[in-house]
Amino acid sequence: MHILNKPVIHALLIILAVCLSYSNTLDAPFEFDDLVNIVENPAVRELSFSSGAGFEKNGQIAERVKPILRTRSVGYFTFALNFRAHGLDVRGYHLVNILIHLSASLLLYGLIRLTFSTPFFAAQAGKADALSEGSRGFIALFAALIFAAHPIQTQAVTYIVQRFASLAAMLYLLTLVLYLRFRLSIQASDSEARPRWFKARVWSLYASALLSAILAMKTKEFAFTLPAMMVLYEILFLTGTKKQRSLYLVPFALAMLIIPLSLAGEGGGIGDTYEAAAKASGATGNISRESYLFTQFRVIVTYLRLLVFPVNQNLDYDYPIYTSFFVPEVVFSFLLLLSLFALGIILYRLSRDMNREARPWFRLMSFGIFWFFQTISAESSIIPIADVIFEHRLYLPSAGFFIAFVSAADLAGARWGASMASARKTLVCAMVLAVSVLSVAAYARNAVWKDELTLFTDAAVKSPNKARTNYNLGRFLVALRRPAEALPALQRTLTLDPGHVRAKSSMAIAFYDLGMLAEAEQKYNEIIYYHPRSREAAFARSMLASIREELKKR
Repeated sequence: MHILNKPVIHALLIILAVCLSYSNTLDAPFEFDDLVNIVENPAVRELSFSSGAGFEKNGQIAERVKPILRTRSVGYFTFALNFRAHGLDVRGYHLVNILIHLSASLLLYGLIRLTFSTPFFAAQAGKADALSEGSRGFIALFAALIFAAHPIQTQAVTYIVQRFASLAAMLYLLTLVLYLRFRLSIQASDSEARPRWFKARVWSLYASALLSAILAMKTKEFAFTLPAMMVLYEILFLTGTKKQRSLYLVPFALAMLIIPLSLAGEGGGIGDTYEAAAKASGATGNISRESYLFTQFRVIVTYLRLLVFPVNQNLDYDYPIYTSFFVPEVVFSFLLLLSLFALGIILYRLSRDMNREARPWFRLMSFGIFWFFQTISAESSIIPIADVIFEHRLYLPSAGFFIAFVSAADLAGARWGASMASARKTLVCAMVLAVSVLSVAAYARNAVWKDELTLFTDAAVKSPNKARTNYNLGRFLVALRRPAEALPALQRTLTLDPGHVRAKSSMAIAFYDLGMLAEAEQKYNEIIYYHPRSREAAFARSMLASIREELKKR
């Protein structure tokens, strides 16, 4: 059997790609909002908190974290298990994140392989347009390999708290795999010749899929799109009466209520919870639904660019907000996205033409396009989130993009192969080279997560006009006792945001460390005057007494 047709070899290659890409991340410290969500969060120290029971009684939990403790309880439960096993040893958290990413990559591979067993592809058997075994292996392997190795995934894997995104995606994929196995087995189980234990096994797959869907929805809110994805699968690849399909899908549709009911328990909506999650990273500002939607047209185009050409990745983008649809950037982005979605519809319609030789590839390409738009819609539509762009939001949508891309490449190879005997080998070599380059790029991107200094320096260089990036860099330099280097970043912060009280406090500490007591006193007085009720003001009052004593001694 050709190597492309050996699932065991495929699995080993996927494992190798993940291990190579993330081998330098195990010692990366807790960073950014890892602190408020994990290190400083009492909820991860007690499993009862992670289950949502009684966390309201603990005033030590940050207010911006409380709204998402219940709605993302599965994710917090895994952090609590990490803490129970090895405290705040960061290596255990990273290892779990890497294993989640590896599992998601293998599940994507398995999902694609199972898709080739659906009635749509089974009906192609023996026909001239049927996908060869080599094509099936090629598409499944390289879509999963690119997903595993692409540097765009680093934020969802190396950034510990974004386990929410990778874990929810893994459960999302697991649900689809289990449901697909159920649907492929259900006809066989209906046969009178099948024993009862076999039928019970088939329905256990269904129950497991439903449980996985519930867990996904209690991990991150984008799992709300899961039932719609299952409907898409039914339409594109499966068969059955409308009544049968509806009966299978109704429990999953009812499971969608978990998210709004959890949010109702917090007195908010989906947007409120996303906003709370964004504020956990220090984001501020209010964006109207219209402005958010217009901006997302541009953001999604940026996401597509990052998938094709992953350079200048950034933890904290300084992205412009568009308040009108009728500006060239928004209009052209909208037209591009509309064209891409229309292409998905056209490919689907072409795949229904029994006389089209390329219909299996067209169906896969349309599926990948619809997957991308459907999974990204939860965070890139009309629900405003303070941070309009974050790379971890591409984690699950990227899978659809890679399915479409690799399917298109295989179609080109099949057409090319009709006139050139070495076409398949050339295509495989090109894909191996692409995966290798992506793995190296992911390894290099992970090096930026070495510590807060490298991470915030990278962000500040790429977003020099954003107050938050400059503040984070300055704050960390102050913590490292490098006040002279911190002052320019903090001054830049205050130039961009004159009311940034935490930047003022960090600047006062830098002045104090440099022995510039008069400047420190002036900054602390400014904090007390303009921000009298802040925590920084309380700290300023305690510091002023010490500064005045030292000034008297001079």
